Amino acid sequence: MSELEFTLLDWGVIAFYFVLLIFLTWKRDWEDADDEESFLLSGRKMSIGAFVATLVSTWYGGILGVGEFSYQNGLSTWIILGFPFYVFSALFAWLLAGKIRMNKALSLPEAVGNFYGDTAGRFSAIPIFILVSPAPYILMLGLIFQYLTGGSGHFLWYASAVALFSVAYVTFGGFSAVVHTDVLQIVLMFAGFIFLILFAGSEFGSMGKLWDVMPTDYRDITGGQNIQYILVWFFIALWTFVDPSFHQRAAAAKNPKTAQNGILISILLWSVFDFLTIFSGMYGWAILGKELAEPIMVYPYLANEILPLGLKGLFFVALLATIMSTLDSYLFLSGQTLGRDLLAKVFPETKNNTLTRLSTLVAALLGILLIIIYPSVIDLWYVIGSVMIPGLLIPVLGVYLRLFTLKKQWVLPTMMGSIGISLLWLALGTVSSGGANDYTFWGIEPFYPGLATSIIFWLIGRVKDEHLLEETEFIKETEFQ
Repeated sequence: MSELEFTLLDWGVIAFYFVLLIFLTWKRDWEDADDEESFLLSGRKMSIGAFVATLVSTWYGGILGVGEFSYQNGLSTWIILGFPFYVFSALFAWLLAGKIRMNKALSLPEAVGNFYGDTAGRFSAIPIFILVSPAPYILMLGLIFQYLTGGSGHFLWYASAVALFSVAYVTFGGFSAVVHTDVLQIVLMFAGFIFLILFAGSEFGSMGKLWDVMPTDYRDITGGQNIQYILVWFFIALWTFVDPSFHQRAAAAKNPKTAQNGILISILLWSVFDFLTIFSGMYGWAILGKELAEPIMVYPYLANEILPLGLKGLFFVALLATIMSTLDSYLFLSGQTLGRDLLAKVFPETKNNTLTRLSTLVAALLGILLIIIYPSVIDLWYVIGSVMIPGLLIPVLGVYLRLFTLKKQWVLPTMMGSIGISLLWLALGTVSSGGANDYTFWGIEPFYPGLATSIIFWLIGRVKDEHLLEETEFIKETEFQ
């Protein structure tokens, strides 16, 4: 790849972006910093515009991973990383969003604890804390800044610096700081990729020409992947149902309709952004060649190759904004889950918001440690999702949907058993493959045994008795008031 050509103008654009982030969060809503509902959910008064901005930008933080996949696999990126999430996001809007808004809980573990008991709530906070790990986003920021500085220094130093910058404004401003910055981030991320794809088309030719030169498997919606691999990504898209960022935004919306309609609008915007990012990755294959040493860097390399000065800086800001919007949200959720939902019982004399602030820093440090172990964005998503989702799915759905409600004594066995089986399967697959990032054991992905275990526990421990169902419904109605 050619050496990065960056001018003072480009650096100025990036510096101005970080100044804007500080401006948008400095002393905004600090007066409400001790009020939990304001600090964690912006007072539950988020408008549909703010809702869409923060949900769209937060849910698309894995931008370099999308670039890596689209460069290597073409159109199948949509069926793997796009379409499954549209489906389950729509189902979330239909089945869960309104009920979450009516629930008085301020967090997902609290909702589980209110419904199934404190022990279940505290235990659920452990996999939820891991699920919202900021590690993939810290990794991507480190790689971008390493590239911007010409490869000098280890990417971990850059990753740590940006993560700590995000910790600073999130811990002071709370969820309102996340929302204020996300309104800026969504504009930047769309603008940057629109410019990139326009200049790529000008450099290489129309999308029709691009389509003609693509290999057959790049044009195949399955990408030549086997059905089990595709299905596991559909199952991983169940992440939507247990993702704390979805629950947090639904809870923070002005009313149930805002949450439901906001998600549907977000799906439309995600589909547009998917089009921009997938075809940008495919243009990267056509313009940069098919032997990139670091396919995860296809977007930065392509921008350096084709964008003029000034716009180059704007595109890198778009990349940073896409990642930062998710990083700050996941840092805040990690801190909230660890501090408020896990440690509050251990340190009862310490204010919950103080524990959240301290735990946000701890979450950043743990994220940095995790990327040393799994230095691949796709691997991080896959490993975290495959292990944690099976244990959370049915207990979380049972809080809001009668069909999935478990008897209290079966909630912990369901979570612990499912997560344990998936983790064991992952370990066996890793050992049997010799550490070659092939996590299947006996040809089966670790997600499936974990989910099967969860379903078995549900069949045994679900609430069947009509009297118990009526009692459960009464408890739910009480919690929603």
